[in-house]
Amino acid sequence: MKEYFMDLHVHIGRSSRGTPVKVTASRDLTFENIARECKYRKGIDIVGIVDCASPEVINDISRLINLGEMTPLQEGGLIFQDKVTILLGSEIETREKNGGISHQIAFFPYLDEIKEFSKILSSLVTNVNLSSQNCRISAQEIFQIVDKIGGILIPAHAFTPHKSVYGNCVSRLGEMYAPSTLKKIPAIELGLSADTEIADRLKELSKYTFLTNSDAHSLPKIGREYNIVELEKANFREVLLALQRKEGRRIKTNYGLDPKLGKYHRTFCEICNYTTSSPPPIFKCEKCGNNNVVKGVLDRIVEIGDYQKSSSPAHRPPYLHQIPLEFVPGIGKKTLEKLFNYYGTEMQILHRASYQEINKVVGFKIAENIILARQGLLELDPGGGGRYGRVKVKVENKSLINTSLPFKF
Repeated sequence: MKEYFMDLHVHIGRSSRGTPVKVTASRDLTFENIARECKYRKGIDIVGIVDCASPEVINDISRLINLGEMTPLQEGGLIFQDKVTILLGSEIETREKNGGISHQIAFFPYLDEIKEFSKILSSLVTNVNLSSQNCRISAQEIFQIVDKIGGILIPAHAFTPHKSVYGNCVSRLGEMYAPSTLKKIPAIELGLSADTEIADRLKELSKYTFLTNSDAHSLPKIGREYNIVELEKANFREVLLALQRKEGRRIKTNYGLDPKLGKYHRTFCEICNYTTSSPPPIFKCEKCGNNNVVKGVLDRIVEIGDYQKSSSPAHRPPYLHQIPLEFVPGIGKKTLEKLFNYYGTEMQILHRASYQEINKVVGFKIAENIILARQGLLELDPGGGGRYGRVKVKVENKSLINTSLPFKF
């Protein structure tokens, strides 16, 4: 088996012609730019691009294939410049009978299948060229369409307060999916404000593989959260086997932000901008008494969870809190360029560079901060209400810092 870095949730901001696709995403996020960023700067081996049902994006994909930049893989997916495997996905917004809205990600092995899905989707949404349009049908109904074509469906950022299965729709998956559907969903995407320890308070999730993906809306955010996956080869079929934990394929490690850094970790008051700090669950502002709050992910999971403490199944891989380089204090664009020029990719810096090597490039203070981030010794202020948490450099006992070895994965 080989190990691959994998991020299965990256958005497209614009087509190569400049047509909007994901309106909240950067215009630099074109299909080709994503592939190049993964190869040359991030070191991501497998990327899921989730706006591929847009006809504008389909045209860009066809153009790159015709130019010889990409090649379709027999077992599903595309290979870019013989290096980056791309899985073709589509994020869809669904609506339940109770009014709850969630995002689902459909992945398809082949271009013809996502073309077929695009045609069906065009009759369900206002503008099929735009990503994440509300399709006005339920998650169960969209699953039936995806499954019939030959794709798979994964609930996206499952706990966020806006547009997710647990945060906005139901307290149990069986309330929105049929029993036969639940058996075919191969994985659950955790999202930025949750991790394994939090999610495994729900008993029903013990049978699912967890995914940590970036949900990138700009090029620098690619790989903000990612997975290490063990496969024979990088293609759609092998990735699906890993999500199903079959034939020795598996997710070996989940890398994600500490949930405190996520934008929706704790309940947030929209009147006085206060993020709660009391033990969860809190659904009313502690400062002004207002009920108009954004419910935090931690607060929601404590509310609906089966366990007071996490109970993970034997198959669950380790979840390591990874602070991306752009979050590390002292690292700006110029420092990032120095590191990239020396090491090549962010994965090289995060996983293989030693303290001594980083010190030679950017100095001991930044090198120490990177090591602190790896070892989980940076103090964090929790995020909420759409505001990211913050990283602070405060270590009570610096003798705990091990600078002698590169980070192991």
